[in-house]
Amino acid sequence: MNVKYVAYLVACMAVFFSACTSTKKILYLQDVVPLKQQDIEQKYEVIIHSDDLLAIMVNSRDPELALPFNMPMVTYQLGSINSDGLQRVLGYLVDTDGNIDFPILGTIHVEGLTRMQLTELIKNRLIEGDLIKDPIVTVQFLNFKISVMGEVGRPGSFTISGDRITLLEALSMAGDLTIYGRRDRVAVIRENNGKRTILFHDLRSAEIFNSPCYYLQQNDIVYVEPNKAKSGQSSINQNNSIGVWVSVISLLTTIAVLIFK
Repeated sequence: MNVKYVAYLVACMAVFFSACTSTKKILYLQDVVPLKQQDIEQKYEVIIHSDDLLAIMVNSRDPELALPFNMPMVTYQLGSINSDGLQRVLGYLVDTDGNIDFPILGTIHVEGLTRMQLTELIKNRLIEGDLIKDPIVTVQFLNFKISVMGEVGRPGSFTISGDRITLLEALSMAGDLTIYGRRDRVAVIRENNGKRTILFHDLRSAEIFNSPCYYLQQNDIVYVEPNKAKSGQSSINQNNSIGVWVSVISLLTTIAVLIFK
C-alpha cells in the first residue's frame, strides 16, 4: 500500500513540476507589471539604405509645375490576362553609393536619411531653385520587407505596407512561435553601413521593449531557434525512435503496476 502511494505521489509531483516549468518557458512578458504605464523612449524612424525603392510624389497648386518631378504610373497584371491591371508609381532605386537621380534636381544623396528628412530636403531644393513655390512632397518605401524563419507557424518574407513594424508584430504575421521555439533566444539579423549585427531577445522579459531591434528595419531577418526537444529529434532516426517509444511504454507500465498492484 505504501509503495502504491509513493509511486502515485511521485507521478503527480512530476506532472505538476513539469507543467510549472513548461509555463515559465513559454509565457511572454512575464515580468510586466499589470496596468503600469511605460514611457516609450525610442523614437522610431526608418533609415534609407542602398537598394531601397522609394516612391517620391511632388504636388503643387499648379499641377503642371509638379508634373516633371513625378514618375509615371505603370500598369501590371495579376492573374489572368483578362483581369483588370493594377497601377503603381515607378520608384527611385537607391544605388550602391546611396544616391538617387531625381528629375531636374539631379543626383541626391539619400542614404542615412529618414523619410521626413528626405521630404524636407527635396522641398527646400525646389523652393531654393525657384522651381515650385508651394511644393508638397511625400516619400514612401515600395520594397519594405522583413523575413521570419525558424520555429514559427508560417516562416517567410513579408512586405510591409507602412514603415513601422515591431518584432512582436512580425512574429504574429509569421503565425507566432511554435511550441518548439525558444522564447529566450529570438535573433534579429540586421545589415547596416556594410556591417552585420545579430541581437538576441528574450520574449519572456519586458526588456525587449528597450531593444534597438524592437522596431524592425527593412530587410531585417528574424530567426527563432529550436529548443532542445526539437533539436533532439534531428538525431532520432527511424530505428532508434522505436527504442525510445519502447522505453517510454516500459516506464509507464512499471508505474501502473506499482499503483494498481
